[in-house]
Amino acid sequence: MTKNAKEKVATSKVQTDVLIRAVEPEDASSVAALLNLPGYRWGTMRLPFQSVDSVRQRMSNSSSTFVCIVAVLNEEVVGMASISRFDGRRAHAGVIGMGVHDKYVGLGLGTRLLTLILEVADDWWALRRVELSVNADNERAIGLYEKMGFMHEGVLKDYALRGGSFVDAIGMARLRHST
Repeated sequence: MTKNAKEKVATSKVQTDVLIRAVEPEDASSVAALLNLPGYRWGTMRLPFQSVDSVRQRMSNSSSTFVCIVAVLNEEVVGMASISRFDGRRAHAGVIGMGVHDKYVGLGLGTRLLTLILEVADDWWALRRVELSVNADNERAIGLYEKMGFMHEGVLKDYALRGGSFVDAIGMARLRHST
């Protein structure tokens, strides 16, 4: 079987076998394991060595302006996405964060997670603006966001320290206008 054929089989299996649902308190250790993966962490603003207790505390902060979903395969969390709606004069906007397990990148999980999070933004909160920041060298994520309608709004120079060096980020947003 060729590499392309193996990737198609893997993509198909992941697409059919993955359950996407709300994050639950009992997911804390699996979520902590996901957050601590080197590739996952490299593409986010997360610090290393996320403890299960700190993850559990963050997960217990329930709010009507925050939704977090996970992708689960064989009882393991293999992806996560969240959206936070702002309040006050920014109640029309929200910010997303997401990531996929190092072993499952490129198999369509990011697209599924982002599609469902954007459904919350569009169909439940009627947000006009959804924004994010992404490391400027994360070409795969940038491609996904562009495919989903996000536009570049600017480069944030020396945005974050990663691996001992400052990296730039790109501010992106998807705008929906009333018809």
